[in-house]
Amino acid sequence: MARNKKTGKKKVKDKKKHSPATRRYTGVVDITRSGMAFVVVEGLEKDIRVHPSKLNSAINGDEVQVEIVRTGRSSGRMEGVVKEIVKRKREEFSGVVELSKDFAFVLPEEEGLPDIYVSLDNLHGARQGDKVIVRIQSWGAKDRKPSGVVTAVLDVTNANDTAMKEILVDNGFPLSFPPEVLKETVSLPARISAAEIGRRRDMRDVFTITIDPADAKDFDDAISFRALKKGGYEIGVHIADVSHYVLPGTALDEEAYKRATSVYLADRVLPMLPEKISNELCSLRPHEDKLTYSVVFQLNEKKEIRQHWIGHTVTHSDHRFTYEDVQEVIENKAGLYKEELLFLNDFSQKLRKKRFRQGAINFSSQEVRFQLDENAVPIGIVIKESKEAHQLIEELMLLANRTVAEYASKQKVNNQAVPFPYRVHDVPDEDKLKLFVAFAAKFGYKFDVSSPESIARSFNEMLKKVQGSPEQHVLEQLGIRTMSKAIYTAENIGHYGLGFENYCHFTSPIRRYPDVMVHRIVTRCLQGDAQPDKAMEKKCRHCSDMERKAMEAERAANKYKQVEYMQRFIGDEFDGIISGVAHFGFWVETVDTKCEGMVSIAGLQELDDFIYSDTEYALVGVRTRKRFRMGDTVRIRVAAASLEKRQLDYELVQPAETAARKSNKRGKGGKS
Repeated sequence: MARNKKTGKKKVKDKKKHSPATRRYTGVVDITRSGMAFVVVEGLEKDIRVHPSKLNSAINGDEVQVEIVRTGRSSGRMEGVVKEIVKRKREEFSGVVELSKDFAFVLPEEEGLPDIYVSLDNLHGARQGDKVIVRIQSWGAKDRKPSGVVTAVLDVTNANDTAMKEILVDNGFPLSFPPEVLKETVSLPARISAAEIGRRRDMRDVFTITIDPADAKDFDDAISFRALKKGGYEIGVHIADVSHYVLPGTALDEEAYKRATSVYLADRVLPMLPEKISNELCSLRPHEDKLTYSVVFQLNEKKEIRQHWIGHTVTHSDHRFTYEDVQEVIENKAGLYKEELLFLNDFSQKLRKKRFRQGAINFSSQEVRFQLDENAVPIGIVIKESKEAHQLIEELMLLANRTVAEYASKQKVNNQAVPFPYRVHDVPDEDKLKLFVAFAAKFGYKFDVSSPESIARSFNEMLKKVQGSPEQHVLEQLGIRTMSKAIYTAENIGHYGLGFENYCHFTSPIRRYPDVMVHRIVTRCLQGDAQPDKAMEKKCRHCSDMERKAMEAERAANKYKQVEYMQRFIGDEFDGIISGVAHFGFWVETVDTKCEGMVSIAGLQELDDFIYSDTEYALVGVRTRKRFRMGDTVRIRVAAASLEKRQLDYELVQPAETAARKSNKRGKGGKS
């Protein structure tokens, strides 16, 4: 059973919520390939079976209330009927138009979905046989079809654009903003009034810069720096004040909450907020006055933080840097604003070293980026590693996030902690950790698992020693997989991976809704008007769900791009590393391009019969004892590439002696 990180006490499930007498449960619909549905309820040992006729328009992934109609005492599985849709997973679907004289239907491509009625007025130019995106407006009564409106006609001649849009829609992200949201956005004033400036700390005369990727359009954070006249220094972390423009109760706010996050695909960004906000009003573009929310730190001569201030500001960026620009200054000790950048980098590196000394885990990270032509077709793959320029911004953002969370953790309302969306990361899963420790021991790496702190130290020691070794890749990847997933919650158990007792997301409100929530709560606390929010945990859960869906969309899009890139190399050979193993084969990631494909166990039959060993993360030959283990280097040939399935199939390049034996057999009468 999981334990609370701070108290060490076992987390007890709500017995009342899951007692046998309960007639209604809230859970998520899971529809199997056979069409049978189950409602997955947290805390229940067995899912609740629901006959398809009792779903009452619920579809796969919807959160529903289900009422028990049969207890299933013999089987232990209850049966129920869906009584209420709590939250739709999605409202947009792709499908094909079937047109009649007076109306039309969109026939969804996804199995198990009913046809969607569309009036001729809501076709928006779609014609017979067109592939479209349709948004459900009404799900209808029990015996009626849902009705909707066409929001986009897909260009089937542009396979990439169609695939990216379908990935977004399939994961619950609408492609366009509703008219009422756009109407509210247009009415937002571009000019900052003198009265608004007067309510804020004016920092426009302080040296301020932004550092972002070269292709960034929304700059939601900036850094200021100055030496103080009385000695010491001041560093400011300034964040776009989205909450000034996005107000509670507006259509704009409701849409931002619904999306909860921007989605970043290889060739596009689906923003959480309309572009007028994300790329104009709130983007901290150079040489423009902007409304910001800031955390300002005062340092002594030794670059130690002595005090901080949190509040609303107005700032003015003096220069826009790319990461490459800053890295060049750091490496060459020369360039524009050299003194300021070198000071900020030195301070950030001190923060970084201190963080790892205090228990943060130092997993290395690589970012794979596609080089695209004018049609968004990948023509190359670049692997980017985190350098000091990236770490400069990362450490300052972590510092601001932690500082704001520490402030919030001390605030009270009605003698209770203020409900707040913390970003938490629990200790590693015990079962996964046990397997990993045993596996790492085979390479000579020992773990002290007596406490969460000792586990973190053991990880860091291993990660340091493993650098450059053959087992580096497998141990890093498996180590990451032992970790829990970071989530948003009002229950502050700390952030294990970062080594922080208090942590939140404050620094990216243009692309994350939890940051907007944090800004609003901190504002009320600073005003002495903190309010309890009974729905906080529900909001946190929604934001965590949407973050997970965004990651799934990003993975699916990256996989599509990998297949699109590799399909030109059918028959070519590459060096790779085994990145995963299952009973039906193993996955290989190419060394140079990080493109992952599957080597099926059927293709290994000429070598031996293989069985899966979960303790070794390997396929093991029954006769030869030959192993294909996670982290092993192999040579593969690209056998097939399916864009429709987003799947790469690889073949193992057989050893020379095997190929020679085959050649001899062919010489004795076999086919040539």
